[in-house]
Amino acid sequence: MPPLTVRPAIPADFPALRPMLLDMGFVEDEEALARRFPSFCARDDFALLVAGDETGRLLGYAAVHDYGPHLRSGNSHRTAKLDDLYTVPGARRQGVARTLMRAVEDWARSRPLRYVFWYANGHRAAPAYERMGYRSADAGQEGYRFFEIDLGEANTRAPHPLRGS
Repeated sequence: MPPLTVRPAIPADFPALRPMLLDMGFVEDEEALARRFPSFCARDDFALLVAGDETGRLLGYAAVHDYGPHLRSGNSHRTAKLDDLYTVPGARRQGVARTLMRAVEDWARSRPLRYVFWYANGHRAAPAYERMGYRSADAGQEGYRFFEIDLGEANTRAPHPLRGS
């Protein structure tokens, strides 16, 4: 696949992203989604990133939310949740998701965040993340896996259950 471009989404991207958002599911009201979309493009605590090919055609998106400072530890355990990672079916297994995940990690480091976590369907999504090199743990919910990126120094990393967060 030719080089991909990743950039923040803009309101004009909605027509291209709409089918992707709908395919992800859990859209209760399409009109409300359309009204909400522009504000998510502008939020400081939210990254809505799109990946496009050399023609500008959007091939996927990632949505990640910075939870802000932690009550007890301030910014030292600042965490974000990856809400969505999506690649259009015709572009899967061609590096789109990997490119978007690198962009999510870059965004997280720039904030700076300590952790990015997410849950993935154990049947289809979790194996894709594992192929990208991410390790999963039991999510405590049947059919799902838990993933976490610790962006701290290697000597300060502690597995999620041992941190108490």
